[in-house]
Amino acid sequence: MTEAQAPSARADADGGDILTPDAVAFVTALHRRFAGRRADLLARRAVRRAEAARDGRLEFPADTAAIRDADWTVPPPPADLTDRRVEITGPPERKMTINALNSGAHVWLADLEDANTPRWTNVLDGQRNLRDAVRRTISVDNGGRRYELGPGPYPTIVVRPRGWHLDERHLPVDGVPAVAALVDFGLYLFHNADELLARGSGPYFYLPKLESSDEAALWNDVFDHAQELLGLPRGTIRATVLIETITAAFEMDEILWVLRPHVTGLNAGRWDYLFSIIRTFRDAGASFLLPDRSAVTMTAPFMRAYTDLLVATCHRRGASAIGGMSAFIPNRRDADATERAFAQVRADKQREAADGFDGSWVAHPDLVPICREVFDRALGDRPHQLHRRRTEVAVTAEQLLDLRGIPGQATGVGLRDNVAVTLRYLEAWLRGNGAVAINSMMEDTATAEISRSQIWQWIHHGVRLSDGTPVTAELVRGIEDEELAAIRAELGQSAWAGSRFDDARRLFERIALDLGFVDFLTIPAYELVD
Repeated sequence: MTEAQAPSARADADGGDILTPDAVAFVTALHRRFAGRRADLLARRAVRRAEAARDGRLEFPADTAAIRDADWTVPPPPADLTDRRVEITGPPERKMTINALNSGAHVWLADLEDANTPRWTNVLDGQRNLRDAVRRTISVDNGGRRYELGPGPYPTIVVRPRGWHLDERHLPVDGVPAVAALVDFGLYLFHNADELLARGSGPYFYLPKLESSDEAALWNDVFDHAQELLGLPRGTIRATVLIETITAAFEMDEILWVLRPHVTGLNAGRWDYLFSIIRTFRDAGASFLLPDRSAVTMTAPFMRAYTDLLVATCHRRGASAIGGMSAFIPNRRDADATERAFAQVRADKQREAADGFDGSWVAHPDLVPICREVFDRALGDRPHQLHRRRTEVAVTAEQLLDLRGIPGQATGVGLRDNVAVTLRYLEAWLRGNGAVAINSMMEDTATAEISRSQIWQWIHHGVRLSDGTPVTAELVRGIEDEELAAIRAELGQSAWAGSRFDDARRLFERIALDLGFVDFLTIPAYELVD
């Protein structure tokens, strides 16, 4: 590709090291080849959602039953993705990158999606920090303290690009915004594939927000074409898929099958999965109503069905099964609260290890030893639990969709928490911070999505709180007033004046109180950042 083939790119003065002519031309080639197919798949999402809402159900696809019934396996993982017992997550902000690499985890999920506001400076800085992390040259002076890499060993880097639904307006191709997923993927691959391979690793990715095996097949074709353009052997790129949508839960085998040259495993989460259920069945009636989100734990029967199916599917196919997030942040001022939280984290990881997961996620370096201790005990000398086939698991469509019997109700406390967390998160996101400490938890976009969608669901379906109060837009606006007044008093006038809480309120009301449901809050939010 020549420089003349590359589109213009709006960048700050320091973006030239990332947006080189050849790198931009590479991203351009990916966009031109795959953007149309991506648009078709996004249109099919809306059709499928409408059908699911109309019928109030989903089924395992009949036309792919042969794939589910056949005996086949995925390729073995590369050496540095064989043992994944502890994975730490976070955005590729410079200091957080260094802390993640020094954490002692086995894998670092470098998150360009839910934990990262896609301001253009963040996009470029994230790629720059990833480049330096791959080469072990990263350091930073921050607040009078120098952060640099320790002696290692360092976690394997796995990058999560943005989902198929997002655009990148700062890198136009043929007059339209580029596909954001291809920008994140393409820039990282172009700048780092050769260096990673020279160091005995490779370009590894976490694929978010997939809703079907067709969307996974698109990624597989992107991988094939990208490897061909860069002269990389097929299978150099390896991917783990987040099963964080209800429709993807019905196609786990198929997703592994279509990604078979490149796939290494699947991951089970919580908030995005619950958000997907609300989003998919938002018009399907009361059988899909959820109580306070804090009441919907991973032990709920429909969540157990989901995680059991994921482990059984992965291990039948020779793929890693990775558990969900522990987002707790230690409170240095409250040792008792921290110890109680550590006990909850330990219990959560023990459940996952007992269920056969091969590893799990944490959001803070202090949780790495807890997760490692639990999985060390479960794994013994093995790097994973693939020997546990979970042949007793037989999950039905009805079990995946049976939300009845979840203990708990919609409460005033739960409603207020949803309002407060969403407002605080949105304000920080609009200022450029996508990983936000709120109430001793490291929250990302998934928390805001489940919180605001639950508010919308309760209003839309006329839910009454446990004390009989109907949930209305007027009630929510009153809670907004109270929460914002408390935040203003907490911050003081000067800090409030420099905040974006006015913008956050307008955005919140658009995504939680409008009659129409906004599919992803990041789409309108993206309009409000530079």
